[in-house]
Amino acid sequence: MEKVTVHLSHKVANGYVIPLGPANLVAIITDVGLVGCGAFDVAALDSFSYPAAKVRPAIGPSIVNTNDILTGIVKETNRGAMGRGIINGMTGKQALELL
Repeated sequence: MEKVTVHLSHKVANGYVIPLGPANLVAIITDVGLVGCGAFDVAALDSFSYPAAKVRPAIGPSIVNTNDILTGIVKETNRGAMGRGIINGMTGKQALELL
């Protein structure tokens, strides 16, 4: 597992890359919620009132690292994330700034 510090405008977040054979499980977590790769079930996280969004890669076939999360495009959000202003189509970095 790789842990990276991600500097946002008003806070610092933690990025994680967990190798899972042919794919990586990748997410950036703030003190409020997370933005992750397509493997995350953001609807399930909503049942815990945890704001979450998942992104698709801006380029390439899959999310590989935390930079891909920052540049990726939000494709699904839960109610908690929508309540914080996160919408489909924004970048992962824009979404993280709202968390």
